[in-house]
Amino acid sequence: MRAAYIDRPGPPEEIAVGELPAPRPAPGPADVLVDVTATTVNPVDALVRSGRFRTPLPFPFVIGRDLVGTVAAAGPGAPGFTPGDPVWCNSLGHAGRQGAAAEQAVVPADRLYPLPAGARPEDVVAVAHPGATAYLALFTHGGLRPGGTVLVTGAAGNVGSALVTLAVRAGARVVATASARDAAYVRSLGADVVLDYAAPGLAGRLAAATPRGVDVHVATHGGHDLDAAVALLAPRGRIVLLAGVAARPVLPVGPLYQKDGAVVGFAISHASTAELAEAAGVVGRLAADGLLRARDVEQLPLAAAAEVHRRMEDGQLRGRRVLLRV
Repeated sequence: MRAAYIDRPGPPEEIAVGELPAPRPAPGPADVLVDVTATTVNPVDALVRSGRFRTPLPFPFVIGRDLVGTVAAAGPGAPGFTPGDPVWCNSLGHAGRQGAAAEQAVVPADRLYPLPAGARPEDVVAVAHPGATAYLALFTHGGLRPGGTVLVTGAAGNVGSALVTLAVRAGARVVATASARDAAYVRSLGADVVLDYAAPGLAGRLAAATPRGVDVHVATHGGHDLDAAVALLAPRGRIVLLAGVAARPVLPVGPLYQKDGAVVGFAISHASTAELAEAAGVVGRLAADGLLRARDVEQLPLAAAAEVHRRMEDGQLRGRRVLLRV
């Protein structure tokens, strides 16, 4: 089968596209064999490919987390999946599982989800990873409740825009930061306040926009100013960190504990199958209804995998999702 894979961790140039042995025709008892239509490219894919995110890698290792496709065969312990069923997944390529960027993939049944009725496959796979990340950050780790105030930094990015969309739909008041050129887009998602992160006096403007404090602050970028973030927190507020592999910010412990506040680290790779399934139900439904959408989608052949990884690491894919057609 044709696949995008690596034989060792390293830069994008390590990605090869060629023939690998196909998965066994009969999947394991609780597995499903999927004919893959498309996969996507996520920042975590680059972290795994480079070796910066430590996880077992069986070489040759097929890259990629997300897929959409159809069931080819299902094991006896995978009830509910029938050949020809349209399905999607967003948690391959980790903890020894081969990735999604291949003509076929074996997916554990508890990590595979039916494509919602009426949904376009490309729409669902485009929001699968950022949407699930946003859901888990806000609700599983952030404990967001209706009426709470959410601060989203980097709100025009893929995860950032999903955070705004989901928080608004949950009845939260959303304050967001973005570049001036992206402000109108973020407002269109329902954000109550959008501030230019490059304009002077951002800390003061954020404080004025959140007079009762921030209940959930989700930082989508790697540059964490925890002094400023803790100062904005409401009593028992939570800061959810989901980026910044090399970040080493200073934590103002005194102000944090006096607010009963918390700083929570979150990597979607560590989410349980139950948590992922809960997020998938929401993400799939909103995508099918057109309420959760990728801002910009580019579709390329699988052969472009290394090029797309290079562009992503150069910062050229911000706000854009790339689908690789298999």
